[in-house]
Parts: sequence; structure tokens; C-alpha cells
Amino acid sequence: MLHIGTGETRTDKFYAHLTELVTFLNQSNYAFVTVKGVLAKRLNLPVSKIPIKISFYFYTMHFDKIHNKGQARLFKNRYLEYFTKTHPLVIWGMYLPIIGFMLFYSNANLDLSIFSVCLTFLGGVFFWSFFEYLIHRFAFHFAAESERATKIVYLIHGNHHEYPRDKQRLFMPPVPSLLMAAVIFSSMYFIAGIFGITAYVFAFFPGFLLGYLIYGSMHYAIHAWNPPFKWMKPLWRNHHLHHYKEQEKGFGVSSTLWDHVFGTMFDLSKEKEDKEKVKELMFKRNPAKKELSS
Repeated sequence: MLHIGTGETRTDKFYAHLTELVTFLNQSNYAFVTVKGVLAKRLNLPVSKIPIKISFYFYTMHFDKIHNKGQARLFKNRYLEYFTKTHPLVIWGMYLPIIGFMLFYSNANLDLSIFSVCLTFLGGVFFWSFFEYLIHRFAFHFAAESERATKIVYLIHGNHHEYPRDKQRLFMPPVPSLLMAAVIFSSMYFIAGIFGITAYVFAFFPGFLLGYLIYGSMHYAIHAWNPPFKWMKPLWRNHHLHHYKEQEKGFGVSSTLWDHVFGTMFDLSKEKEDKEKVKELMFKRNPAKKELSS
């Protein structure tokens, strides 16, 4: 084993720089990088000497500049662009009738008792919190291996990190939202059919939908207002830190439960709040009247 300096081996130095690679990626602005390329530069070695058998490529979702004004342009076509935006009340208005109908149907037509409907419904709400954590961590922050995949990640979630003040993209727009809901419901129905409990899906899925509505509304509130209660401040801070400190932590938006379970919760006792960074994440008060008077 080749030694470098005072007792430090080449392998030691290699793994030390491998650890530092995470820091490098945090400073990248959607940089297209290779693990071998970065390590070769840091170790001042030819790429062929880096002991990694597979050189894999991936994009990072970090931005040098956070935009406090405007919106990301997601499509060149203005009609497609229009359908990437929505208002929270539109989504609430779309799903509340579906939730009400399915709960009524599960009790009146599928002979589920009110107790069973309520318990299953609450189970759906709880399951959403787990689903929210998984999709935020592994889909919204997916380490893409191609430019096309990177664009998809940016389309789904990356634009929010670059334009955190964009109010119109906190909920998934109606058309893709309904398509996604149909796929998830069909998947639940299929899995329930294996166990012969399809009737319960009509009580479980509405709870899942309500969980989504709560998630979207909480996300909106975290970017719009200060926490209304002291006990909610950790939830606000966890999401703020996810934006400006480290994107590999703080995946829970409506709840910090799964961040605690899976060890991705920020240690809030050691994190000092950066008020200027938080201010950049908050929706700006509309100064229209003031501007018109000037």
C-alpha cells in the first residue's frame, strides 16, 4: 500500500475525499459529474488510477442562486405551461367531493360499519405521511443518471427549490394529480384484491387523499406564515433547513415522524436559524398597492 506524507495511506486519503464529495455536490448547480472524475481531480491522479470499477454519472439538484421572484419556465408551449400551475382551493374543491362520495359509498353500498370506515380512513391518513416521506426522499430528490431524468426531477420538484416563493406549484396541477390518484387507487385496489378486502380501499383511499390535502396545505403555510403554535415550530424549521442547509434531511412536510424514525431529522438544538435564509423562502407580501401609489 502506497503511503503519502506522515503515515497516511493512499486508501485513507481516497476515502477521506470520497466523504468530502458530498460537500462538493452540495455546492454544484445541477452539475454533470462523475465520481471518478471528481476524485481524480481532488487526489491529483489520473482517472485510471481511481479504484472504482464503475464510473457512474449523475446530476445534483443544488442551486447557486435561489430566485425570489418569478417562476421557472417548465414548457415552451404556453398552454402546457398554464396547466403546470394551480391554486390550493382548486385541489381541495376537486378532491373533497371524491372523499365524501367514497366514504358514503363504503358505508351505504359496501356494508362497512361506521367504525370500520372511520378506522380505515384514519389509517389512510397515517399511510399518506409515510408515502409523503418516501416520495419526497427517493423520487423528488432522486439522483438522476441522465439529463432527461434530471429534467423530470426538476419538473416535479426541483423548480420549487429554485423558486421557493412560487405559490402556484405547491400542489400538483389537476390533470396530472387526477392521473396519479387513479394509478394509486388502482394499485391499492389490486393489492387489496389479493387479500379479498377491496371494500376497505373505498374508505382507505379517501384518508390518503385527505393526507395529501393536509400535506399541500401545510407546505403552503410553512412558506406563507410563521408557525401559529409553538409546538409546530420544529416542523417549520425542519422544512426551512431542508431548503437552505441540507437537502438530504428534513423530508417530512406535514409531519416529522418519519424523519425521526429514519434518522433524517435535523438536530434543531444545534441548528442556528438563519433568518435571512428563511426570509428568502417565505412568500413575499404583495406590494402592489404601494407600487401603484408611487
